[in-house]
Amino acid sequence: MKIVFATNNAHKLNEVAQVVGEKFELVTLRECGITEDIPENEPTLEGNALAKARYVYSRTGLNCFADDTGLEVDALGGEPGVRSARYATDGHDDEANKRLLLERMQGVENRAAQFRTAVALIMDGEEYLFEGIVRGDIATEEHGEGGFGYDPLFFPEGGAKTFAEMSAEAKNQISHRGRAVRKLAEFLQNISQ
Repeated sequence: MKIVFATNNAHKLNEVAQVVGEKFELVTLRECGITEDIPENEPTLEGNALAKARYVYSRTGLNCFADDTGLEVDALGGEPGVRSARYATDGHDDEANKRLLLERMQGVENRAAQFRTAVALIMDGEEYLFEGIVRGDIATEEHGEGGFGYDPLFFPEGGAKTFAEMSAEAKNQISHRGRAVRKLAEFLQNISQ
């Protein structure tokens, strides 16, 4: 089954493809002829995911899904949250975002945080939402070379390694996106039988 994944982010595409498996062929935005940035102006992760999915569905008429992910830090009142990708600047500058987070967390004892992903699916005109959450703690400095975004700063609960120190397979087993996408994949498998 072909389904459009509303992303051009290669890291996300690889993560999601590993979870949904070979039964589904993921089509990217670029492959659908959508090269412009889709606005992410909603105040919630769910709102952004739905807005992106609706945009793609209205342009292509194809079944599609979109996600939005945020890092929510307890001591910062849930920041960076929905602004995670644009925390330090309006662009997607991972290095600046990590620097700003470490700066704001300097001297803070409560390092508890969570990564949360919302996935919005539009299938035959119907809308569905799926959520994945993983709790953990913010490191005091970067650890690891893998992953992307805030991965070098996030120790998942009970883990001795940051997401950036884990293999892609190990991260997918416990990650927020992995959890949300497994719910999506289970739903898709049930309706495609």
